[in-house]
Amino acid sequence: MDTQLLLELQAAYIRELEKRIEDLEDRLEKYEQTKNSRNSSLPPSKDQNRPFKSKSLREQTGKKPGGQTGHEGNTLKMVSNPDFIINHIPDYCSCCGQSLKEVPTELQEKRQIIDLPEIKPQVTEHRIYQKQCSCGHITKCAPPEGLKNRIIYGNNIAGLNAYLSVRQYIPFKRLQEIFFDIFSIGISEGGLHELLKRVTNRAYPVYQQIKGKIVRSDIVGSDETGTKINGANKWIWTWQNPELTFIAVSNNRGTETIMNNFEKGFAHSILVHDCWKSHFKTEALSHQVCIAHLLRELNGLSEQYKNSLSEEFRQLLLKALEYKKQLKPEDYLQPQKRTMFFESWLESIIEKVIDPNQKDLIAFQKRMRKYKSFILTFLHLPKVPPDNNGSERAIRNIKVKQKISGQFKSYEGATAFAILRSVTDTAIKNGQNVLNALTSVAKYQGAD
Repeated sequence: MDTQLLLELQAAYIRELEKRIEDLEDRLEKYEQTKNSRNSSLPPSKDQNRPFKSKSLREQTGKKPGGQTGHEGNTLKMVSNPDFIINHIPDYCSCCGQSLKEVPTELQEKRQIIDLPEIKPQVTEHRIYQKQCSCGHITKCAPPEGLKNRIIYGNNIAGLNAYLSVRQYIPFKRLQEIFFDIFSIGISEGGLHELLKRVTNRAYPVYQQIKGKIVRSDIVGSDETGTKINGANKWIWTWQNPELTFIAVSNNRGTETIMNNFEKGFAHSILVHDCWKSHFKTEALSHQVCIAHLLRELNGLSEQYKNSLSEEFRQLLLKALEYKKQLKPEDYLQPQKRTMFFESWLESIIEKVIDPNQKDLIAFQKRMRKYKSFILTFLHLPKVPPDNNGSERAIRNIKVKQKISGQFKSYEGATAFAILRSVTDTAIKNGQNVLNALTSVAKYQGAD
């Protein structure tokens, strides 16, 4: 082959390779800039390319892993009133063999074993008697309230079933195994569903009480997440504060759900949420946009455009968060110069001119202009949190439940979980024993 022709072919091949490399580099850059849970409001389940952990919003504290110096330990401790005492008293001298039965004993030390007693079901039989009066009338005692059938499972079993299902997310097949292997109680899957239904019905009045208290609270956080019910897309919503959690199931993600649950909105509350439009349509005293969501979006915009505006906005929010930690309750009673400085800084940022080609950044800026009054609310009121993490934690349990137990098989089942999870979370927030709380609910007869 002619040398000149060979060189030309090689040169053409090299140019083709260079073009392919350039195209691949462009595709890689776009791929790395894909929105994900750490640089936008997308949930982790939507991540296509999980970023490195260094992209997390969490700042390093410099502390070593594990318990910190001075923290209260939780080591195994002896009890002062053991259930059983076994005395080990020597009968003879281990040196000369002389009897020690008449020698006074002296307690040297104590050692204890903590164990569980044998677990077996306890059956209580109610015997119903009758007597015939001299007039001929027969009087028969009525069975105890709640004992409608000849044999039923008790409220302790019902409460434990609810606890294992809702708090520990155990599927029904494994629940059957637990009750049989540990407690020697054979319960069908249908029986477990009926027990859960019993507790759900009795928990409903508590559920409504939680809802009523949420409406009257000063601060309400709200969020929503998708879920699967028998293969169909549905939504789980939550409204919560540091003491209460209310969870509801819905067919949609719109304002209709809010109106169905809280028709009059929250006229006396600050509503904390992300920038989902339905929340802004809810009547409220004021709003607080979740700063954590904004920071994630700004991370993504900084990666995408390398624009100074997104980084400056990010620094504003971080400094405002740090300032929030320094404020004392009495500081909120009068205007703070630093707060006014942050508001002025925010105003200057959202009015800056942006390159027309940076469309995502322009859209973000327009949204911030629209909701600017709700970005720094947390600097004016002491109890208002700067983020919506409490609401995200409240509905994260639905994702955990689905990962462990799979999708809900029916709308009724999802609603039962929402009711019992509302009671469970509220008990946790108030430092109550969850099992005791659910067992107490199971014993409540008013809803039957």
